[in-house]
Amino acid sequence: MPSNKKIGFIGAGSMAEALIKGILNSGIFLPNQMYISDIKAERLDLLKDKYQVIIAKDNFELLKNVDYIIMAVKPKVIPVVLKELEEDIDESQKIFSIAAGVTTKMIKEYLSSNNTVVRLMPNTPALIGEGAIAYTLGSDFEAEDKELVEEIFSSVGNLVEVEEDLMDAVTGLSGSGPAYIYLIIEALADAGVNVGLSRDNALELALQTIIGSAKMVLELEKHPAQLKDMVTSPGGTTITGLKILEEKGVRSAFYSAIEAATLKSKELRGEE
Repeated sequence: MPSNKKIGFIGAGSMAEALIKGILNSGIFLPNQMYISDIKAERLDLLKDKYQVIIAKDNFELLKNVDYIIMAVKPKVIPVVLKELEEDIDESQKIFSIAAGVTTKMIKEYLSSNNTVVRLMPNTPALIGEGAIAYTLGSDFEAEDKELVEEIFSSVGNLVEVEEDLMDAVTGLSGSGPAYIYLIIEALADAGVNVGLSRDNALELALQTIIGSAKMVLELEKHPAQLKDMVTSPGGTTITGLKILEEKGVRSAFYSAIEAATLKSKELRGEE
């Protein structure tokens, strides 16, 4: 990454902050290379105090100073912002959008120049550098654009490149996924309390069980089903519990939840 390059965030919500923190922690950009704009002055003041980044007085000032633009506003605001900035975006500026459901084609329709557009779907664990981030490159990308995406965004998690028509599925799985996992953690801890464990012990055991299990999948490079079988003795406690989970439709519930979230992502964009 050339040392003189600068990056700007249009929008300063929680996901923007996650990326700001991760990118700064990686050292790819310094605070004086990062501009932020938002309609909420108190939010900008907070981020300036926390990260010492540069606050732009408006989107136009931001555009004049950056090489890379991260669109971090709500999906419904994207058309408004791009229409306003259409004549001020230089063709050399690369655009990264993290707005759910907004396609690269939709963004390009609002641009008067042929900018490189990259669409990303990060999730909230990016705040601690453990995000799951899917991305798709627009039709006019170059090899260096892919390298740029990986250099910037690998600082906040693991990246997966997907075809754009699968981005709604990504939204349903990893975009919404942290909420599903938090629900599982809460349920495991509550269940532990129900059988006599203290609240603190139940939560600690539930958390470490999930962390350790995920690490085993990653580090042992075994399919989850293989690892599940390693824990499941014939006629034992684990198979008894798994039988109940299957009878209650836990697996089916995840199918339905992710499918519903995927369809909702399409619906929000106006597709059936």
